Amino acid sequence: MAAAVPATAVVQASPANNIVSVASANPDFSTLVSAVQAADLATTLSKPGPYTVFAPTNAAFGKLPAGTVDTLLQPANKATLAGILTYHVVSGRYPASRILAAIRQGGGSTTLTTVQGGTLTAKLDGSDVVLTDAKGGTSRVTATDVKASNGVIHVIDTVVMP
Repeated sequence: MAAAVPATAVVQASPANNIVSVASANPDFSTLVSAVQAADLATTLSKPGPYTVFAPTNAAFGKLPAGTVDTLLQPANKATLAGILTYHVVSGRYPASRILAAIRQGGGSTTLTTVQGGTLTAKLDGSDVVLTDAKGGTSRVTATDVKASNGVIHVIDTVVMP
């Protein structure tokens, strides 16, 4: 799995900072934070949880076809956006060590059930964890174990789709 995030890459959480606060403090998550707000999920992701969030960076959102993010941020697409975002959230606290242990115990992969109700499959590719979504798309975990008071954030390089 990717190494822990250098302090310069992601603002680490103090015990009082929830997932939304931690993401908001990092400019690399500005698109994610805008999407969470547009989908009215900020309050939910500020609750005690715990949650594990596979957080796409701005660059990950940039990989989507042109206009996709703007379309999803429109009020008429709130339910679709919420479904995509909750597909990035797993209920419970899953630090990198727990995910790696589950992959080993699963014979090379593990299935994570998302808050949206779908599943992500986690496998190792060398020392990196790769997530495979319901559509067969993949995303690499690029940084792990960003702590928040109500869970943990793992940074991913591609938006996963239900």
